[in-house]
Amino acid sequence: MRFSLLVLIGGWLGSAGAAAATLTLMIEPRWQGTGLEVVGRPVTNAAGQELQVTRLAGLVSGLVLHRADGATIRLDGQAGGFDAGRGRLTLPWSGVPEGNYVGLEFEVGLPDALNRSDPGRWPAGHALNPLVNGLHWSWQGGYVFLALEGRWREGAGERRGFSYHLATDARRMPVRFRADFTVAGPTEIRLAFDLGRVLGEHRLQTDDGSESTHSGPEDEWAERLAGAVTRSWFWLEAAPRPAEAVAPAESGSVATANGGGTPLAFREPTGFPVPELPADNPLTAEGVALGRALFHDVRLSGNGTQSCAGCHVAERAMGDGRAVSIGSTGATGTRNAMPLFNLAWHPGYGWDGARTALREQAWAAIEHPAEMNAVRANVVAALAGDAAATADFDSAFGGGGVTAERVGRALEQYLLTLVAADSKFDRALRGEAELTAEERRGFELFATESDPARGRRGADCFHCHGGALFSDFGYRDNGLAPAGTDAGRAAVTAAAADRGKFKTPSLRNVAVSGPFMHDGRFATLEEVIAHYDHGVRRTENLDPNLAKHSAKGLDLGEEDRAALAAFLRALTDLAPGPAREGL
Repeated sequence: MRFSLLVLIGGWLGSAGAAAATLTLMIEPRWQGTGLEVVGRPVTNAAGQELQVTRLAGLVSGLVLHRADGATIRLDGQAGGFDAGRGRLTLPWSGVPEGNYVGLEFEVGLPDALNRSDPGRWPAGHALNPLVNGLHWSWQGGYVFLALEGRWREGAGERRGFSYHLATDARRMPVRFRADFTVAGPTEIRLAFDLGRVLGEHRLQTDDGSESTHSGPEDEWAERLAGAVTRSWFWLEAAPRPAEAVAPAESGSVATANGGGTPLAFREPTGFPVPELPADNPLTAEGVALGRALFHDVRLSGNGTQSCAGCHVAERAMGDGRAVSIGSTGATGTRNAMPLFNLAWHPGYGWDGARTALREQAWAAIEHPAEMNAVRANVVAALAGDAAATADFDSAFGGGGVTAERVGRALEQYLLTLVAADSKFDRALRGEAELTAEERRGFELFATESDPARGRRGADCFHCHGGALFSDFGYRDNGLAPAGTDAGRAAVTAAAADRGKFKTPSLRNVAVSGPFMHDGRFATLEEVIAHYDHGVRRTENLDPNLAKHSAKGLDLGEEDRAALAAFLRALTDLAPGPAREGL
């Protein structure tokens, strides 16, 4: 059903007045015809090498449908994204005229107008919002069109990594089909994306650049892989799309939840993506003020001696400066207290992402035996016994006084307003300050890949810490020597592939938020840089973007390591502030 060339006839002919429907492309990853699961069973290429795909994500645009009479229907301006690891494999297209068709095409990639658009313009949930796709190339501009990452090894050799990022206008990958199908109401088209056609004949070696590509202008591997991607799509079927069940509305309403408090608007700093704020808990002046007071209230601990602020200090970027925190009873925790800023952009909280709502994370800390060691009902009773506190709850949420839910909501509102976006680096971007030569060199290293085969000797930080947020908030094994029994993300997912993975923290305020790593094992930035430079262990689940490096590691010189540290210190914003204004 594939055809290599389909002549496009401009215009939309004979379609006026046709009813419009939604057409959904459904992508099924495969390996040589068999279903492929990301971070699933290993596969074998023609060279006998074992491969395991850990990431498959991309952007699609330029959908064109063809009628038998030669007319074309172009759906310009729309785009879709897929990410197999997150289970996002359905791409809806709206405004498709109903009728009979004989062909379909699209591009893996984006036209220049979309590719160079401001990533901050896209609303929460949009396919081009960087928080949704994780594919924006941050300061370099534009998007990665296709990210294909994984691990590989030859025989009983050590596991290594591959990381292929295809991008730029030269790497837009056209996909074309000749197939008869009908759109009559919601319709779905199943397509197979066979990675066996992309990597099956691709022999990986450690010294020739075949483990990675970043789509440089003369990158042979990028050209070869992009061509293979174009030839790796197969038509499966078109069929009516079943009606999707509509979730029942939650009891109550936003107005009831917030009791008519004074609304506050959340304003994203320039360059930041639009976050998806909790729809059932909009910011109000009264709610934020109450949350701030609760954050500093020792009655939230079991013995009345510790507040949230005890482990989250403003001068420490809302961390506490300890390797692991000490709770209200003197008990020692097992993880480093994460800084609290830019939380509105996080998809999950804590080092393992166990909770996806700030109100849940707040109560988890309040009730944890090694943290605040409180009983929920006792906290509510203590606050309810205070007439002034009860009045504050009524002001924020309407009549009804103190409830556990409202405690969580108030803390959530306050925490959402803590935004860090005014470092020296930010001021330099705005033309209000100037980085030193050493800091500029550090930024160059930060944003440059380590690819000795192509003459690039960067620090490769941007893969995980790119963009205005300086994190993609993914979960990764970064090659630390195992210590203790902390399973990391696997404690949440129960997946062996997640053992040893922890959340990628933001590097904003990193100079004042040590000690570092989930267990606080590194005391200084210099120790952290040394780890990534030459201390990464080849652990079972090591992230491919680290596993692709040679045994020598990054091999940065002393001056470059110092420059990188200088740049990281330029990311300091000591006082996260409110991104809001009264309406």
